[in-house]
Formats: sequence, C-alpha cells, structure tokens
Amino acid sequence: MKGFKLTILNDILSPQDLKSLSRTDLDNLAGELRSRILETVSKNGGHLASNLGIVETTLAIHLVFDAPDDQIVFDVGHQCYAHKLLTGRQQQFNTLRQWQGISGFTNRNECDAFGAGHSGTSVSAALGLAMANQLDGKQHYVVAVVGDGSFTNGMIYEALNNCNKKNLRLIIILNDNEMSISENVGGLSNYLSKIRNSQNYFNLKHHTQSVLHRIPLVGEGLIKGTRKFKKQIKKRVVAENFFEHLGLDYLGPVDGGDLKKLESVLSEAKSKQNCCLVHVHTVKGKGYQHAEEHPERYHSSGPFDLSKGIEAKPSGDTFSAVFGKIMVAAANTNASICAITAAMTGGTGLDKFSQAHPQRFYDVGIAEEHAVTFAAGLSANGKTPVCAIYSTFVQRVYDQLIHDAAIQKLPLIMALDRCGLVPGDGITHQGIYDCSYLCSIPGIKIYSPETYDEMKMSFATCFENKSLAVIRYPKGAEKKYDRSGFIKLKGLSYQDFFNQDVNRAAHQTVKPEIVMVTYGRITENAYDAIALLRATYSIRLIKLVKVYPLDLSELLPLLQQPELVYILEEGVKSGGIGEKLAAAIAQDEQINPGKLRIRAIENPLMEQGDLTSLYDCCGFLPGQIATEIAKIVEKKIDDLLTKKMHKRPKSLFIDTNGHGFKNRI
Repeated sequence: MKGFKLTILNDILSPQDLKSLSRTDLDNLAGELRSRILETVSKNGGHLASNLGIVETTLAIHLVFDAPDDQIVFDVGHQCYAHKLLTGRQQQFNTLRQWQGISGFTNRNECDAFGAGHSGTSVSAALGLAMANQLDGKQHYVVAVVGDGSFTNGMIYEALNNCNKKNLRLIIILNDNEMSISENVGGLSNYLSKIRNSQNYFNLKHHTQSVLHRIPLVGEGLIKGTRKFKKQIKKRVVAENFFEHLGLDYLGPVDGGDLKKLESVLSEAKSKQNCCLVHVHTVKGKGYQHAEEHPERYHSSGPFDLSKGIEAKPSGDTFSAVFGKIMVAAANTNASICAITAAMTGGTGLDKFSQAHPQRFYDVGIAEEHAVTFAAGLSANGKTPVCAIYSTFVQRVYDQLIHDAAIQKLPLIMALDRCGLVPGDGITHQGIYDCSYLCSIPGIKIYSPETYDEMKMSFATCFENKSLAVIRYPKGAEKKYDRSGFIKLKGLSYQDFFNQDVNRAAHQTVKPEIVMVTYGRITENAYDAIALLRATYSIRLIKLVKVYPLDLSELLPLLQQPELVYILEEGVKSGGIGEKLAAAIAQDEQINPGKLRIRAIENPLMEQGDLTSLYDCCGFLPGQIATEIAKIVEKKIDDLLTKKMHKRPKSLFIDTNGHGFKNRI
C-alpha cells in the first residue's frame, strides 16, 4: 500500500458523504482506509489487526445507518479507527494516541456515542441508549459492534438477557474474527445460512409477505402460518441458536469483507421489530500480509517499519517477563502454585508458565470477576493461586476481592501489571487507582517493587506468608541508576544525600533537612531531582517496597528530624499511600504534620500521550519536583537552612524551564 493516494478519503467529511459513492469508489475507499490506518499505526503504535479486519463492516454501518442520529457503540473501542476517519476526524488522525491528540478508543469528548476501553460494556450501553430513544419517541437506531472475544465477558450475557423488548431499535453486530460462537451443523445448515442472508432471499420474503397481506380476511393468518412453518423447519434442520433462545432475531454468519452483502443484511436487520444480532465474520489484519499471518503480533503494537513489519526479536527482561520466570521457578518446587489470567497470557508474561505447567494454568477469557472468585475457590482447597491482571482491569474485581477472598480470609496473590501511568492507551487504561481503593480491603498487603530483585523478594514473601496480597509493577523494564547507597530495612530502603561541603567525618551527625518518600518506577525521578538539590540541601530518599500497610515502626523515626517531608506518588492523591502516611504522621506527637507535602495525581482523568508528557502534566519530571521542593523550602525554612549551611547562597534562581538551578548572589 506504499504510495497509495487517498483521493476519495480526503473528500469524506462525514458519513453522509458515503451515500453518493459508486460501488467502485466504495471498494477503493476501503483500501484507502486501510492505507491510512497502516501509515498512522506504524508511526504512532496502536491496535492494528482488528481495525484492518473491520473496515468493510464499518463502511456498511455508515452506509445503512445515519450517524450521528443513529448511534454506534464499539465494544472495547480499539477497533474504531475507520469509524474515526469517516466521522470528521481524518485531519486529526495523525495525532492518534499522542499527547493532546485523538484517543485510540471511542471517547465522548470526541462526540462518540459512548466511550470504551474495557470489554463487555457495549450491549448494556447500547441498550440504555435505545431504551432512552424509545422513551423519547425517537425512531433512531443504536448499533453495538462487539468482538467475539468480548463474548467471554459475563456482562454481555447480562445485557443480552434484557434485549428482548418489542420495537427496540437495537442492532448488535458480532464481529467474529477469531472463534466460532455458534456451531454450524452439516451442509444443510451452511446452505440455509447462505440463502437466508442473500438479497434475493430478502426480496422474495418481502414480496411474498406483501402478496399474502393483500389477500382479504385470511392474508394475515397465512403470514403468521408461514412464519410458524419456517420456525418449525429451522428447529428440525438447523442447530438451535443461542441468541434466538434469548428472544433476539439472528442473521448470519455473513462475510465481513463483502460490502454489498453486509449492506443487504444490515438493511434487513433494520426491518426487524425485535433486537437483531448480525453475525459477521472478518479477517484480522486484512490487507496487510504481515498482520494476516501473525494477527496476535499486531493486536497492539508500537511503531514499526511498514515494509518489514514487526520483527520477532528476543526481548530483554521486563517486569512482565521476570514475573513469568518467577512463576515458573516457584511452580517447579511448589506443586500448589497455579496461575490465572484473563485473556492476557502473553501480555502478563505467563506464556512460558502455560507451557511448563499447562495443568496449573488457566486463561479464563475476558472475565476478570470470574478469575478472582475462581482463584479464591482454588485457594479454599489448598492451592496457591496467582491471578495476573492489568491494573486497569482489576478495577472490576473490587467486590470479588472483598467478598470472596478477604471476608473468607483466603490467601490469594494478585499480580498487577501496567501499574502507574500508561502511555498511548489513555484515560481508560491508566493504572493509577489501584493503591487508593485496594487499601480499603481488610487484611490486604500491597507491594510495589521498583527492581527485579525487589519483585522476586515480594513474591517469595507472599508465597511464604500466604495472605491476600497485591504485587504491583509497571509496564516495561526496570530503570538503571546507582542504587548502591540504599540501606535496606524490612519493608523499605533509604539513602542519604548530603551537601558536598559537609565534613565527611561528621557525616553521621548531619540531620536531613528534606525527606522524600516514594515508591515504584517514579523513584528514579526522585533520585534525579535530588541530583539538582543535593549541592544545597541535605536530603534523605526513602523508597517503600511494602506500601500497605506501612511499616510505621521503621518509617516514622526517619521522618522526625527533617523540616520537610515530601511524598511523591505515581497514583491518585485521594485515598492514596501519601494520604495514608499523612494520617499516620498526624497521630505521631513527635512529627509536625505542617511539614508534609504530597505530590500525586490531582486530576486522575489522564488522557493518552507519551510518558514524558504525562509526567510533565502531573509535575513528575525531575526539574519540576526539584523546583517545587526549592520553593517550599525557600518559603518555610530559609532562615533555618541559612544558619546550618554557611556557604548556601541567600536565594535560589530557578530556571524557567524547571529543569535546573543557578546561584543568585
């Protein structure tokens, strides 16, 4: 597709512009959409395979329905790229997943009907939209586009159970690009499916009904009779359909690459008086050979070379990979250890465990709630379950952790991947809430290792102690900087940085003027901020490994001497570890609570962007941290520090870029 000119797409400013295009133009437009998606994702990263597969389906939806009056809801939302290009966002599409650009998911701030990021929400939301339309007397349609993977999420079935309302203008499109939802039985079933979804069949059916309807007295009776006869035939010769048992009309499966057939089937779905499910079969990665051959590699990717594709290279260690190694090694010597994940085997690093111990590995699909209660059941019968889920998806299992694990005092280890700020995926995927809400669960212990060694130690402790525990870690690899000066205690470590002019012989008697407390990945930023401050101040850096409950007997004595305690937390401020420590300080008579400052995330609704931009927005860059501390110190304890540090300049000049300091005499 290199060099493909977007001659048609450039003129599409809204879905209405599609209505006048010829069949040839529409086919060419599908190619242009794929070209633009490929070009952008190869530069910005993003979800590729599913977006390439759903191009024709998206075109057909916008041809048959009238957005925005007819509302379209995408499940998960990461297969909406063609939809964005067709709904007035093509000029901004090059900013996909970038800071202050457009989201890689559906987003109401971009005028999408409903935002998404987690699986299984679409049918519930679409049903609510459709019912609201019905209450208002509106004749608009609502279309829910659901990937087959989402049908492993229980919320879908809760919603389907309520979709049997009459005259409900709701159409559900099942985008089947990986597995068969309804098993087809025999050649006759395939044949009937084929003719039932052809335009000739629809035309014949409507013509027959029209003729029968005009027969006086008995016309309506004959129509009802033919419907009953058709249903009886279907029951006898076609495998019974799950969706029709729920009261939905079912059409499919239909080829998701056949635009003409898609239009006719969706038009037929509009004529139904009930909620209708249209089963569409698409091909992941369609139109890009590399993605068609390795769709799993292109589900979500970083930038890559379009001509070469994503090259499979042996990757170095990451927290996810090290977690996988820890699990394999532990399971080799402990037969009770089991691993559970929710459709994220590779993402969580459990692929090697699944090969080494297949009998003790469980991928339950996109069913986080089930995963945790299932793990609790394993625990109740003496197993040691480790449930690996991304931080953003653990928000779904709060009730299960309380009701099925904590109340019953069942040991269970939660391995939380992608904790902290997550670039690219944006507002729905930020792993910044977990510490705040998990702290409220009775008996829970939370560890936040910053290094692979701390990660190994945390898991070893949890395997031995057998309690309800969370071990949280970020995406990517551990940071590299000099940690040699850290003094390790039970649940934390600390390092002192004193003014270079202090007499080294008196080093042990120097009291820190500032104490910084932090944990996890952002410790490196604290360390770099200290490099900007250490020539002027004596500073102690405390890094927590066990973040909850806090080991106060070790921690509080280290906080009694300084004039400023500065807590740096890559998580939400409200209810976070910083506030937990502030509450403990308030009850300690030897510590003045007025000297405490917390730098955490004030506004948790963080959009997409690169990590540096996200850190900058939160005030987490080293220069920003150092600048804030210097301003606080200047205001609160300037006179005291002047007496202690005779060579300290009378004031500090702070660079306007917030990344360094200059003396001002």
